[in-house]
Amino acid sequence: MDASLPAPAPGEPIDRTAFRALYEREFAWVHRTLRRLGARDRDLEDLAHDVFVVVYRRLADYDPARPLRPWLFGIAFRVVSDYRRRASFSRESAIAPEVADAAATPPEQEAAVARGEARDLVLLALDGMDLDQRAVFVLHELDGLSIPEIAATLTVSHNTLYSRLRLARAKFADAVAQIRSRGGS
Repeated sequence: MDASLPAPAPGEPIDRTAFRALYEREFAWVHRTLRRLGARDRDLEDLAHDVFVVVYRRLADYDPARPLRPWLFGIAFRVVSDYRRRASFSRESAIAPEVADAAATPPEQEAAVARGEARDLVLLALDGMDLDQRAVFVLHELDGLSIPEIAATLTVSHNTLYSRLRLARAKFADAVAQIRSRGGS
């Protein structure tokens, strides 16, 4: 975390203004992380708020000497894990309805459509992974964390993480190849 939101001592009140600034600064990142971990679009806002409820409650446990985002990711991972275990969770496609014909759009819209299609391809390929592999893949390949940083975040051994990453990369590559062979992007 930064100096604007030091972790309070147990029983000490939380600086609400600083917490709001943290919420506003990190909400988009948490939202994107939840989506990458497999949350349905319609549930993202609620799950992001759930993450920040946990952050608010557990702020006294946070060590400000450590990076904030891995700590947030750990909370988001647990929130998504609980969400996916619920009986009401069922697999849905991560792909949004088709966007209008890109040939009839200006170049900046074409670029936006291409980014959206690439994002959809990544989300669909991630959808085939179990949550443990998906978390390591997202943290390493998409968020750029090192294996030691991920180990500290998820409290999993380095060897296990390297194995999960290797398997996740293979599953991701296979999924992308299958999607493309079906003409999905």
